[in-house]
Amino acid sequence: MASHSPDQYYVPDSSYYPFACSIALFFIALGGAFLLNDVSAGPTMMGIGFAVMGILLFLWFGSVVKESPEYNMDVDRSFRMGMSWFIFSEVMFFAAFFGALYYLRQLAIPWLAETELLWPGFEASWPSAGPIGAELVTNGDPDAAAVMEGTKYSLIDPLHLPLYNTLLLLTSSVTLTISHHALRDDKRKAAIIWLALTVVLGVVFLVLQAEEYIVAYQIHGLTMGTGVYGSTFFMLTGFHGFHVTLGAFILLVVLLRMMKGHFSGEKHFAFEAGAWYWHFVDVVWVGLFIFVYIL
Repeated sequence: MASHSPDQYYVPDSSYYPFACSIALFFIALGGAFLLNDVSAGPTMMGIGFAVMGILLFLWFGSVVKESPEYNMDVDRSFRMGMSWFIFSEVMFFAAFFGALYYLRQLAIPWLAETELLWPGFEASWPSAGPIGAELVTNGDPDAAAVMEGTKYSLIDPLHLPLYNTLLLLTSSVTLTISHHALRDDKRKAAIIWLALTVVLGVVFLVLQAEEYIVAYQIHGLTMGTGVYGSTFFMLTGFHGFHVTLGAFILLVVLLRMMKGHFSGEKHFAFEAGAWYWHFVDVVWVGLFIFVYIL
């Protein structure tokens, strides 16, 4: 590890981790391509890639943690700028999917109803299961009724599991904020307790999300194949669930570091970065709850 005076910008020693991670990513991508093309080596190659990537990230992040005492305020400022741009990119990521939802609901479906390009008498309504089976009806196919029956589904009650998940995430933002204030006041025990509670709330959210998917498939008949509504529903909620998983993992690592005595009331950027990300995930869920479940 390089040695620097406090007034110098910290520059770490050369590392092989970026190059090794690029090789692991290549194995993951190649294994995925093989898997899509039914090549038997695909799953094994992907497994090796993910395993190597996990080990490398563990070692890489460990070296960053060891270097952190050498960081001065210039490094801290650059980290904050980097995390801010990363969250901005995530905002744009979800903005694209919300934009797709808006386009489908407000532009595409009304236009299709107005032009009747799909079939005569098509009505603009949301949610839409799509044209599956309708063309068969217009063409007089005797199996059309069975196909149409397969596209039927019911909506998930927003005041049940989705509402519970909303309350969980909003509560987790409160507990995380309390933990942050406790850390700033050097009340480490209280900070650890409230942060642990935040992680537990995140895990409970994921459990309820999995239960909701089971209910959607088995009871409501809602799948990726039930038209554009099904695909947008699982696309938005699925990517959000992935981000909650990542955020909970980040906070878990921060919790373990805090239990080992890391951070102080003045220097705790890793905690703040995880908190920014978690609050972002919470805000996205509020948007999902309103525009996907209620409206």
